[in-house]
Amino acid sequence: MSRKKLHSAKSFHAVVRLPGDKSISHRYAILASLAEGRSEVFNFSPAADCHSTVECLRALGVKIEESEKGIVVHGTGLDGWKAPRRTLDAGNSGTTMRLMAGALAGQASRSSITGDASLRKRPMKRVIDPLQAMGAQIRAKNEQFAPLEIQGGNLRGIDYSPKVASAQVKSAILLAGLFAHGETTVHEPVRTRDHTEIALRELGAQLESGDGAVKLRGRPRLTGRTLVVPGDLSAAVFFIAAALIVPDSEVILQGVGLNPTRSAVLDFLVSIGAKLSVESVAMREGELIGDINVRYATLKGGKISGAMVARMIDELPMLAVLGAFTEEGIEIRDAQELRVKESDRIAAVAENLRGMGAEVEEFPDGLRVAGSRNGRLRGNTIDPHDDHRIAMAFSVAALGADGETAIRNPDCVGISFPGFYTLLDELVKPEA
Repeated sequence: MSRKKLHSAKSFHAVVRLPGDKSISHRYAILASLAEGRSEVFNFSPAADCHSTVECLRALGVKIEESEKGIVVHGTGLDGWKAPRRTLDAGNSGTTMRLMAGALAGQASRSSITGDASLRKRPMKRVIDPLQAMGAQIRAKNEQFAPLEIQGGNLRGIDYSPKVASAQVKSAILLAGLFAHGETTVHEPVRTRDHTEIALRELGAQLESGDGAVKLRGRPRLTGRTLVVPGDLSAAVFFIAAALIVPDSEVILQGVGLNPTRSAVLDFLVSIGAKLSVESVAMREGELIGDINVRYATLKGGKISGAMVARMIDELPMLAVLGAFTEEGIEIRDAQELRVKESDRIAAVAENLRGMGAEVEEFPDGLRVAGSRNGRLRGNTIDPHDDHRIAMAFSVAALGADGETAIRNPDCVGISFPGFYTLLDELVKPEA
């Protein structure tokens, strides 16, 4: 098994442009395929997860061209997908499987979608239940896990309140709602990222949101157009953390998505002492973008719980690891959803932080990481459990740890950020 070796880093000052946002890329590809006409999507994410979505769409008869600039999607309209000749493969991507399940529920044909061993263990009942309530017939292993066999068509709009605050569940329902008769309404217990709603409006759907609910009128006519994907804020957090860990460092991250349903992580970092500013803010295709400037600072630590969790679920592994570099540590609660991601992220973070010498208390719904008063981390061999966010979080931790850190199976970062190590190596140099 390959390993990536890292050491403590010297201070750095850099300007970085990140790849396209993974969440938005998934949505643009799917919705552009259901639109009429051609859509050119610039800065489409190079992540393996997004490639899984593209390959699923191709298997449904959608013509998609790829280049260094992005992708061109030749939309088929709502009723233009063809019955797949083989089982669709979502790879490691929960977003692909859940969003595609919503769109496939609207098709009159039968389809099947599966994924790798990790994805086949992740919960799908949360999307199966509402899609069945809309009229789709879905079979799953133990009524919960992939592969999913879907017989769609003739859907009806529903009024639904998900049990779990999840943008993926909301998006699956809204995608099915495109094909449904009448109006589909999703009530959110906690506001989640709204990239699907924004993209739907941009492509011509009639959609209303407010008072914790999103309403979509079925059978809209979507129209293809040019779209530009903002830089990925979840990817930006790793480089923000690097600047906060390595003394006397500064990084400017250009063209990053600043959607208010995603930017809570920036507010949290400022609240614990980060020297962070946002500049050159603009609106593009309904999405807020801007440049993030962050400089090294002493962090006091803090707690993440309640509604905050759903708004920065992808950033929690990095924030938990960052806790070991704060004065008072970081505590995360109400985050049991982390246990059913690509790995059990609570257990993986706790295990690897302890291996680096940190004091960690683990809970069913989170963990508490002691701060730097307990001493500096030491290098160790990290097992990311094939989870891209765990690998990247501990690669950043290595920059502030004594000795050598080795990341097992570093290639797993390709799931979301294939160029991560190239960019990290350019950014930092080992201490002499």
